[in-house]
Amino acid sequence: MFIGHFAPALIAATHKDAPRLPVLMIAGQLVDWAFFALLLIGVEKMRITPGISVMNPMDLYHMPYTHSLLEVGDLSRWVLAHWFGWRRETGQARLTACWCCRHWFLDLLVHVPDLTIAGQPPKLGRGLWNYPAIEMPLELLLTFGALWIYARKSSAKVVPLWAFAGIMAVFQAINWFGPKETEVTTGTSMLAFAAFGLITLAAWWAEQSGLAGSKAAR
Repeated sequence: MFIGHFAPALIAATHKDAPRLPVLMIAGQLVDWAFFALLLIGVEKMRITPGISVMNPMDLYHMPYTHSLLEVGDLSRWVLAHWFGWRRETGQARLTACWCCRHWFLDLLVHVPDLTIAGQPPKLGRGLWNYPAIEMPLELLLTFGALWIYARKSSAKVVPLWAFAGIMAVFQAINWFGPKETEVTTGTSMLAFAAFGLITLAAWWAEQSGLAGSKAAR
């Protein structure tokens, strides 16, 4: 799952105690930000194995820290401690940590067995990557359904919202239909960071357009 991880962030952003949308967007993908950083320095590992699943050739064979349920829980506590501060355990902090944890459960739906509870086997995954006719509509429905809800409840302007939607759609299309890498390189992580960063920047612009409109209305 790629852009589907942003769906909970868009829903959470409509909550009265929600932090800024870009914060939630980063929280929703924080697990993958961390994975690609650890991949870059060799702490976690993946290889390209064509055919390991129908949709995705990434063989995520060593992810004991970022894709272990207990470690994701630790990561969410780190978010509380260092992003918001333990003494500010507000609704904003709890929402952000919660959405960080939800990443693992969304991955559980689509991954072939490569997720763990505590970094050791058994490895888990329901394998929807092997069923494109289910996974693709599900991811689009989750993401753009959540964006529709956000658009209805926020004051974001139409043009930034369409740009945000378009950027997500383009990156998802590249992920599904673009050329596949034949080996893992430094560029693998750099491309992931660029995609996550540009989508988050588009979310910031969409939210900012609504904030600017609200101030002007006053």
